[in-house]
Amino acid sequence: MASSTSLTRAEVAAMIDHTLLAPEATRDEVDALVEDARALGVLAICVSPSMLPVRAPGLVVATVAGFPSGKHHSLVKGAEARLAVDQGAAEVDMVIDVGAARAGDYTAVLADIVTVREAVGDRALLKVIIESAALPDEAIVQVCRVAERAGADFVKTSTGFHPAGGASAHAVGLMAETVGGRLGVKASGGIRTAEAAAELIAAGATRLGLSRSRDVLDGFPA
Repeated sequence: MASSTSLTRAEVAAMIDHTLLAPEATRDEVDALVEDARALGVLAICVSPSMLPVRAPGLVVATVAGFPSGKHHSLVKGAEARLAVDQGAAEVDMVIDVGAARAGDYTAVLADIVTVREAVGDRALLKVIIESAALPDEAIVQVCRVAERAGADFVKTSTGFHPAGGASAHAVGLMAETVGGRLGVKASGGIRTAEAAAELIAAGATRLGLSRSRDVLDGFPA
């Protein structure tokens, strides 16, 4: 298992989406996020679609669609994602209809993801948020399979807003095993320490969504 001492600060920074999705966030706070991201050397920033466009040279700009509930109509998610890409987003993290997954309606989940994939085409990387803490293991596996069929680039654990919780090493491991390296695995939600981040990376996470990136990175050696 990886530990916070077997990974370097730079290696972990290259996996981070430095995130600000709070509903009360201001434009000044987004500007500060960009400056902080540059100072930390992270890969990307992730902001709400209403904050686009964002000037962030040297950083990947990510946003969300159908966030945080996933209960938006698929066509609305698609339109939101397409507009975001038109405004400069290079990556879109969409939320599935978690209720459909809980009910075992994977055809609906597939259609939902396909709609967003088709809306953005090959202009953006698509991450699919499955809200793993709210799903049993079998549903996690099935949704990951569906996401791959639909053409997603990543599966992602959590929005960070669901009362069931955020990322867990168990869910990340299950997701990583299911997609077998063909898709990336993003762990997000409740990751506040270097130890937690290292555990998730050891379980198979290839990207981390963090709002406390500095706190996490300070636990890794330079």
